[in-house]
Amino acid sequence: KAFDSVDWRTLWKLLRHYGVPKKIVNIIRNSYDGLQCEVVYEGQLTDAFQVRTEVRQGCLFSPFLFPLVVDWIIKTSTSEGKHGIQWTARNQLDDLDFADDRALLSHTHEQMQIKTASVAPVSASVGLSIHKRKTKVLKFKAENSNSITLEDIESFTYLGSIIDEQGGSDAEVRARIGKARTAFLQLKNTWNSKQLSTNIKVRIFNTNVKAVLLYGAETWRTTTISNSLLWERTNQLSAKEKIRKRRWKWIGHTLLKSSNCITRQALTWNPEGKRKRGRPKNTLHREVEVDMKKMNENWKELESIAQDRVG
Repeated sequence: KAFDSVDWRTLWKLLRHYGVPKKIVNIIRNSYDGLQCEVVYEGQLTDAFQVRTEVRQGCLFSPFLFPLVVDWIIKTSTSEGKHGIQWTARNQLDDLDFADDRALLSHTHEQMQIKTASVAPVSASVGLSIHKRKTKVLKFKAENSNSITLEDIESFTYLGSIIDEQGGSDAEVRARIGKARTAFLQLKNTWNSKQLSTNIKVRIFNTNVKAVLLYGAETWRTTTISNSLLWERTNQLSAKEKIRKRRWKWIGHTLLKSSNCITRQALTWNPEGKRKRGRPKNTLHREVEVDMKKMNENWKELESIAQDRVG
C-alpha cells in the first residue's frame, strides 16, 4: 500500500532536490503521465480512472524512486536534532530501512516519541502514513514508567526474522525449525513418491525446506554445542553407540546359551525362500551382519569369542 500512496508532484520535486537533471526528471514524469487503472468489482470492469499517486511495482525506476522518498523523510524529520543510538565515536544510527519498513532507534522513550512525532507529519506530506497496528515498541535492557500509546512487546517479526528484547537468536532459530518442519511435512507426498529420484527429492528439499530453515542464518548467534562435543565433555557415549554396545552384550549372552535354546536359534536363523521385490526393511539380523562386516567376523567366530570369554 505504501508504494501506491506516494504523491507524484512531490516525487518530481524530490528528484530535482537530490540533483537529478531536469531532463531525466521529465523522462520519468512522462512515463507516468496519463496512467489509468480499471478495477473488477462484482465481476464487472469499472470505467478507467486517472492515477496520480504510486510508484509502479515492477517498474525499473521504482527501486530508486521509493527509497529516495524515504531517505528524504528520515533526513528531514531528524534535521533538528539526532535521537539515535551511538554507533561509533562520531556517528549515531537513527534508523534501519528496507523498502517501506522502518526501524527507528533511540536511547529513551522520550527521544523515540520525539522522533515518531517528527516522522509522522513529514511522511504525510508525501502521501505516506504510519500504520499504527503494525508499529511496535521493543525495549532492550530498559525500564519505562511513562505510558505509551503503541503496543509494548517482548519480541516481533521484522523482515521475516524474530527480534526480541534479549538480542539473541534463540527465538528465531526455534521458529525457523518449526517452519522448516511444517514445510517438510507439507511435501510428504513428494518424499513418498516412487516416480521421483533421490536427486530430485534432495533438490526439492534444499529449495523448499533447507532454504526456509536457514533464512536469515547469516546473523544468527549460535550457542548450542554439537552432540559429539557434548558426549566428549561429559565422557558419555552417544545413544547410537550405547545401543550398539547393549546389543552386542545381549548377543554375547545369547550365544552362550544351548544350541537348543529358541532365542539362540532365532538370532542365527536365516529364513529360506524368496523375498518381495524392492528394498527390504532393516532387521536386527541385518544390523548385526553390518557390524560383523566392519569387525571382519562371522557367526562361528563370534560363538568362539563368546566361549573364550566365559572360559
